[in-house]
Amino acid sequence: MNPQITSWHEKRVWVIGASTGIGAEVARQLLALGAHVALSARNQAALQNLTAGEKNATLLPLDVTRHDEVRAAADTLLSQWSGIDLVLVVAGAYNEMRADSFDLAVVNQLIDVNLRGVFNCLDAVLPTLLAQKQGGIGIVSSVAGFSGLPKALVYGPTKAALINLCESLYFDLHPRGNAVYLINPGFVETPATAANAFAMPALISAERAAQEIIMGMARGHFHIHFPKRFTNWLRLARLLPYRSYFWLIHKVTGL
Repeated sequence: MNPQITSWHEKRVWVIGASTGIGAEVARQLLALGAHVALSARNQAALQNLTAGEKNATLLPLDVTRHDEVRAAADTLLSQWSGIDLVLVVAGAYNEMRADSFDLAVVNQLIDVNLRGVFNCLDAVLPTLLAQKQGGIGIVSSVAGFSGLPKALVYGPTKAALINLCESLYFDLHPRGNAVYLINPGFVETPATAANAFAMPALISAERAAQEIIMGMARGHFHIHFPKRFTNWLRLARLLPYRSYFWLIHKVTGL
């Protein structure tokens, strides 16, 4: 559904949310494959540690919720690169929440990072991608966006919105020569999941997740989801009638 990428050598890739977890691993692996990688996140020290000695790395610290910072970083990057081959938006926040612990401040925080932050990135890069008539954008959502789940009262809806966003973007960008990648990981070992007090089926490392993302984009896939032994089960579950779906999720999670 997207053009295949036969080599990452000299590709210009901007990874937004690159200080830890999946984003950091994707950036590290792309640098090893010879790509020019710009890394963005709030934690400048983490970015510096990650890229020490990497001549093809460009550091662009920013807060994804600050539109002015995202635009300024994009302007700086484009003045150096004169174009871009891939923007990968990994930045995201996670908090467990159920109805009896509803906290509007946390709700707004997650919406700002997981949703408004992505739109800030789109505003900064879409004009360039459209003008180039090549290059692409990948957005990391989550299998939590497939359908409603316990403890995901806010996280799940923000990720569901990103799934819808990528589908809509594909209609607009694909005919113009731009690639769109919808990335839905299952459970991945990251700082965000370290605090989970429940069993995480098919948990994989951030290194493995990054490999799946890079391989999926290279093959031209639109929907990149992993590990499939878990994600395909959830994709099937979302097709069930609601009575069966609610029973199944309650049975599996105990929630």
